[in-house]
Formats: sequence, structure tokens, C-alpha cells
Amino acid sequence: MTETNETAEQQSEVAHTHEHTHEHEHQHAPSLNPELTREIEVEVGADEVSKSFKTVVKRYQKLARIPGFRAGKVPESLVRSKFAKEVRQEVLESLVSDRFRKAIDDQKLRPVSEPQLLDMQLFDGQPLKFKAAFEVAPEIDIAGYDSVRVSKPDAALTNEEFDAELNRVLDSHATVEPVEEDRALVDGDWAEIQFRGEVKDLAQTVTEDGVQNASTQAPITGEDVLIEIGGKNTLAAFNDALRGAKPGQELKFEVDYPADFGERRLAGQMVSYDVTVKGIKHKSYPERDAEFAKQLGNYESWDDFETKLREHAADRKKSALDNGAKDKLLGELIERFQFPVPESFVQQQIEARLDRGLRALAQQGMSVEDMRKLDFVRLREAQRDQAINEVKASMILDRIAEAEGVTVSQEDVDRELLMLSIQSREPLEALRERLSHDGGLDRIREQMRREKTGSVLYEKLAS
Repeated sequence: MTETNETAEQQSEVAHTHEHTHEHEHQHAPSLNPELTREIEVEVGADEVSKSFKTVVKRYQKLARIPGFRAGKVPESLVRSKFAKEVRQEVLESLVSDRFRKAIDDQKLRPVSEPQLLDMQLFDGQPLKFKAAFEVAPEIDIAGYDSVRVSKPDAALTNEEFDAELNRVLDSHATVEPVEEDRALVDGDWAEIQFRGEVKDLAQTVTEDGVQNASTQAPITGEDVLIEIGGKNTLAAFNDALRGAKPGQELKFEVDYPADFGERRLAGQMVSYDVTVKGIKHKSYPERDAEFAKQLGNYESWDDFETKLREHAADRKKSALDNGAKDKLLGELIERFQFPVPESFVQQQIEARLDRGLRALAQQGMSVEDMRKLDFVRLREAQRDQAINEVKASMILDRIAEAEGVTVSQEDVDRELLMLSIQSREPLEALRERLSHDGGLDRIREQMRREKTGSVLYEKLAS
């Protein structure tokens, strides 16, 4: 429970430790969704409060080790002064938990958030009074969920897509060799070039030395860059300029990059290039035979490799398209069913998304010092809309799982734990015990059930 008193004397110390690979601020005692907030009032008689104080103090007298006093002989007054906060916290826990549980049972309430204690009044010899505020789960009406429809995408692998997969494999094992003969570049060659490109600004000024750019951008440079002449990924301007050129030749030309060009800083820009052709290279690809197939893996022949590659590429394409269609289906359900979402769930999801994002930044090399400089208020706000949708999706799937009778077998859970054990290199039984202790096992089962429900829905509603 979270106590939110105004007076410092009435506040208990709360240890809040995080074991992250990164550090960032966390919000404490998050605000609650007013639509889902409920309050209860509890009062405990003065006699019972005094009895609880005496019980806790006596236990501290027996256990306390204070220089100058024999074990079990520490004066009550010293215990009350030296361990005031600890004694108060234990009395609070002993008196509040049972009363709170009884009160919510009497009112048939089921909290889904950490209760926040309000207006706490706890003094030895006086009645204990407090209010507790918490969120409850919303009522979710999923009537008509099975009338939602999405189109099942055509997941057949095209010949072009297979050729692209095969070319990626071949290209990764190709060797690049210099062309010794004295000739010009032709389609299929690889030009080794050195270049310098100047971005031409729209704003220009006229000086005594002629026309100059009004602003300066760093030039684009490259050394020993390989460009395929006539390649499908080579810009037409480079093909036209380099085709027919010889090593040692210097070229000048301009490239007008399209607005949708992949590299953002070049998109929509005009760049003036100075290029030097340093050499002609030729790519040699391995023979498509059984020997090469065996280098690639446990394949009996080249045909066997191509068959497995096609199956793998087809499965990957189908999985990607199916996941996209499932996301669309879930989006339709989120739009259709409107209900208030517990703010505590939203905050947990924001925190989880932020943790994943920061871990990714850490893996990319961002230092802890740089992470501390991030604007976490803005980052949290940026995650909010997506977090709300993810919480809504989970709650909708939980209700549909009940309606569809979706369950997860122990065998499925065991299989998932085995995979986690292999990935984390943590012994299986140690992993199981840890997850059982911290509630992780229940969360894994819940997530597996939601994923299974999404698949059941997709097969049922996609056409």
C-alpha cells in the first residue's frame, strides 16, 4: 500500500530499488483514473491499536542488540524512540492489511492497483482511521467481437522475392577481384570510386567570386566505394556518368535526389559530385553446387538448399503478413470497444516500453551519462497513446479468451520456459523458481494466452 499523508512524522520510509542496466526516474504513487477509482474508510479501535503497538515493541525488545544492554533487556522507551519508524510500519501493516481485505470483500470490490492510503491517523492509544483509494477493473462489453472482419493477405512467395533472398546469400559469399585489362566500365562491373559531393542550397548569394551558397553543409565524401554499374540499387545519374569511364578518369555531374530517397539528408536535394574512377572490379560468385550447399549448412544438394531457403523465406513472409493482419484486427477491436483504462496499468506499460527503449539505446552504445540527460517527461508522454492501446488490447483479449474458452496447457508453458532458459543460459529449475516467486510465471502464462487468443481470432475472423 502507498501512504500519502501530508505530515512527515506520519510517513513511513519506503525502499525503492531498481536493478536496471540503465537509470531513469520513475513516477511514484501514480494518479488514478477517476472513472475507476473507489475509496473505502476503515477504523480500528484504540484498544486494538495499543495492543498491536505493545506486541511489536515487545518483539523488538527481545531482538534488539544495543550496546550497554543485555539481550531482551532493552527498555521499552528506548525501543519506541530508536525504532519508532520501524515499529509504526509493522503496526500499520498488521492492522491495515486484514481490515482492508475485509472491507473490500464486504463491498465486493476487486482492486487492480496498489491501494493508496489517504488521511492516515495512527497514534498509540488512539483509534486508527484511514481511507484507501484504488482502481477497479472496468466493465468490458465485447458483444459482437466475432463480427469484425479483416482480409487474410496473400502470403505466397513470388519468384522475385525468392531471387532476392538467393541473391543476398550469394552476394554475402562473393569475392571482388580487380579487372586487369585496359577497358571502360560496362554494365555488371563494379566501379571503385573516390567522391566528394556538395549539396546545392536553394538560397544563394552573388559575390565578387561568383555565386555562393548562402549556408554551408558538410560535403559528402567517400573513399574506395564500390558501385555496381547498371545495378538496380544504383541511381541512374551514377550509371549514366560512370558507364564508359576508365580508371583514372575524373568526372563532374549532378544528382537530383527524389523526395522519398532513403537517406534523409539527401532526400529532395541537388548534389554536385566530383568523382575519380580508381579501378574496375568484378564480383565472382560461388558455384551453385553440393559443395557450396554444404558450406551453407546441413544440406544434401544445391536443390535441397534452394528448397529449404524458399520454405524459410515463405514462412517468414507469411508470419510478417499474418502479424500485420492480426495487429489490424486488434486495432478494429480497440476502436469498437470503448472503456476506461486503469491508469496504474498504463503507467506500468509506459515503464515497460521505456525500459525496452533504453536497453536498446544501451546496446547501441549510449552511455548512462547521456541517458540521464534525456527528457523522461517527454519520453513518457510520447509512449502514452501506444501504451493505452496495448493495455486495452490485453484486456479485450482476456475477455475474449474467456468467451472462446482459450487455455494454455502446462506443456506449452514448460516449452516456453525451456526456450527462455536456453536464451538466458539460466538453469531451467532456477528460472522456474525465480519466476514462480516474483509472479513472472503468471505473467508469461497470461501473455501466452493472449497470443493464442489473437491467433484463434485471426483464424476465425480473417477471410
